[in-house]
Amino acid sequence: MCTDPIADMLTKIRNALTARHKTVEIPSSRIKKEITRILFEEGYIANYKFENENNRGKIVITLKYVNGNSAITVLKRISKPSIRLYTSRKNIPVVNNGYGIAILSTPMGVVTDAECRKKKVGGEVICYVW
Repeated sequence: MCTDPIADMLTKIRNALTARHKTVEIPSSRIKKEITRILFEEGYIANYKFENENNRGKIVITLKYVNGNSAITVLKRISKPSIRLYTSRKNIPVVNNGYGIAILSTPMGVVTDAECRKKKVGGEVICYVW
């Protein structure tokens, strides 16, 4: 049993990048699918697909490497089950001086920090990526 499935997902991706794997498989959930979609749209992963085996879904992520280095330098979990971190629309974090993204869970869905500023909405800060 996993108490923090999002942290488990981020750790699997970090470990696969360290080991120079081409793909990584992660058990599927709705929020993990949204995080994966955002990572793809922002250019941090090469591709992804959702598979459904025996009613147990999984996400297969193809990792992205640029000139031998991974596209993701840091993948950091911020809000944890023990300490939830919420932010208002006025205090949305800027990650790595604008070179990274923050992924937030808002009433309008899982979005990046730039979309939060545009939609003028706050929420729970899930993770930072750069």
